[in-house]
Amino acid sequence: MSHFSVKKAKYGLAALLRVLALACFLAFAVLPLFWIFITSIKPQGEIYIFPLRYLPSKISFAGYKKLLGFAHFGTYFANSLLISLAASAAGLFISLLAGWAMSKFKTNPRVKNGLLLLYFTQMVPSFILMGPLFFSLSKLHLTNNRFILILIYAATTIAFGAIMAKSFFDRIPASLEEAALIDGCSPLTALVKVVLPVSLPGIVAIFSFAFVNVWNELFLAVMLLSSDSKLTVPVALNSFISKAGVSWDVMSAGIIVALLPTMIIFAFGQKYIVAGLTDGGVKG
Repeated sequence: MSHFSVKKAKYGLAALLRVLALACFLAFAVLPLFWIFITSIKPQGEIYIFPLRYLPSKISFAGYKKLLGFAHFGTYFANSLLISLAASAAGLFISLLAGWAMSKFKTNPRVKNGLLLLYFTQMVPSFILMGPLFFSLSKLHLTNNRFILILIYAATTIAFGAIMAKSFFDRIPASLEEAALIDGCSPLTALVKVVLPVSLPGIVAIFSFAFVNVWNELFLAVMLLSSDSKLTVPVALNSFISKAGVSWDVMSAGIIVALLPTMIIFAFGQKYIVAGLTDGGVKG
């Protein structure tokens, strides 16, 4: 066998192994979601049947009907959407300003110390702060307040968002901002009209991660919200678990509905995230 044939065979084997690895990863990621979806459209009697029936004999949307009729689930969904969008937007705004400042003045010792502090905050488990936070808010009578929850969520996204924004801003050629300053733009105008449009992939990525984290957060919402009209989707899903058991059809339907916003966010943001930031800078 020639050297070329051996090399070609090795290349083909490596490609096959990569495909198999990706297929296993895809199955590992998709099969649980597929099973949840199948459970959500099964008749209730087939969920607990033994031996296990993998596919429903007929499609039933009873779980979704129960879900939408359960304690105003639509209100919980609207609350989660409002809180997630507001907190993500606020966190994104502050993260962009902080990331731009750290990138612009990265040689300043104070900026370096601030960046180290941001890295340190990512290593502190969030549940450690829940006790003092609840105690302080209770003393100030600020619990059961969606605006306060939005502020807390926004604050939790700033550290990661600022670090991520700095990494994107560092990759933008300094000549772009310098050209804008020469043309008479102020530093803030150059940021808004030149730097941010080029940084669109980073902006979408930061917002997407912030939205998903806020949307899926449970413990702060359980701790700080008590009125039924202010609860969020994760709290509602958690309430499906009781001493009597779990309503698997309703729980599965709720999980599918709860996944829709995050799937839409990432489906929309994927093309921006994968776009080359350097190519965008050259084209701009």
